[in-house]
Amino acid sequence: MLTQKAWSPYLAGVVIGLLQIPAFLIIETALGASSSYVTVGALFTSWVDPSILTIKYASSHVATTAKNWWQVALVVGVAIGAFLSMKLSGAKRAAVSPVWTRALGTASPAKRYAVAFFGGFIMLFGARLADGCTSGHGLSGMAQLSVGSTVAVAAMFTGAIATAFLLLRRL
Repeated sequence: MLTQKAWSPYLAGVVIGLLQIPAFLIIETALGASSSYVTVGALFTSWVDPSILTIKYASSHVATTAKNWWQVALVVGVAIGAFLSMKLSGAKRAAVSPVWTRALGTASPAKRYAVAFFGGFIMLFGARLADGCTSGHGLSGMAQLSVGSTVAVAAMFTGAIATAFLLLRRL
């Protein structure tokens, strides 16, 4: 299974779903990723300007709690796992996707990185504004039958579909 180019989405879904159980039982928190960026960002900022810790939002994320560092470990683990999966399966990807080429033309790597950074920043801003990311709302919130998470996931999918239509229309 580890060397397959694509893993079963059903099996992966079951594993992610089962990961909710130790998260709730051991550290009393849900799976999510966007808070980890606040934890790391507030920590680095506090080294430069310790007064950031007077802000309750920042100080609560810098506090050494299992919840804060579990989410950082989750994000790091996802990145490492994706890299290992790619290496084990021998999967390759195009250097530049056809969508990038059509959307940006023959943009320089600097422009592509700038657009990717800006897009990531907008996504992270939206995740914090919605009080959670797609994994937090979609996996954990909906597993808890949260109405707010159901609305958030519906809004995320609506926004993604609208963005895809706008992007493809432009192309």
